[in-house]
Amino acid sequence: MKLLALDTSTEACSVALTVDGKILTLDEVCPQQHSKRILPMVQQLLSEAGLTLQQLDGLVFGKGPGSFTGVRIGVGVCQGLAFGAELPVYGVSTLAAMAQAAHRLHQAHQVVSAIDARMNEVYLASFQLADQGLMQALSDEVAAKPTDLAAPVLKGAICAVGTGWQTYPQQLEDWHKTGNSGDEDLAVVHHSPVILYPSAQDMLSLAAIPFRQGQFIAAELAEPTYVRDEVTWQKLPNR
Repeated sequence: MKLLALDTSTEACSVALTVDGKILTLDEVCPQQHSKRILPMVQQLLSEAGLTLQQLDGLVFGKGPGSFTGVRIGVGVCQGLAFGAELPVYGVSTLAAMAQAAHRLHQAHQVVSAIDARMNEVYLASFQLADQGLMQALSDEVAAKPTDLAAPVLKGAICAVGTGWQTYPQQLEDWHKTGNSGDEDLAVVHHSPVILYPSAQDMLSLAAIPFRQGQFIAAELAEPTYVRDEVTWQKLPNR
């Protein structure tokens, strides 16, 4: 199995390549440089592996949520590469990828992923370890103010990953405690200092079974996940 994954949905730019179980990966934090960096990073990994794009079995992309522009760049680049090489594609949630990283790096079993969505909101979802060491979503992905989130679905200690926890640590900790009423001592939040952004290598982990099950799709069917469909802009005076 030879799969290439890429993600540009946050401030980070990430590419990973798996070749028969061996994984090569590149991660860079490069705000507003994604369109310049992503293709050279793809080419670097292919060169290191001694492969051409046409020798791959499929492409994986970070489908969001995240920056509108970043998500669009990632989907567009993936589609362009897939069209040229006639490869199928598969989209992976950025929040799920961060949860998977929490298991890979911290052996976490319960994870809440949160990305700073700007405008005082976060993109957030909860995950729990399921079969074959893969994280499974227990809640829908939402975009909301930390104070407006629905009741948490996870009980007990969690691993907190993503820039949302960095921006709103106390508000999100208070939110988690609301679902552990009477057991506040058990509602421990373990913040990961290293998982702020999704990494393409974790998208490869989440895409492996769908690939074997034939769930990859044609490039023209690839769609982003914005979660926040409408953006409200404050009207300037006299406009």
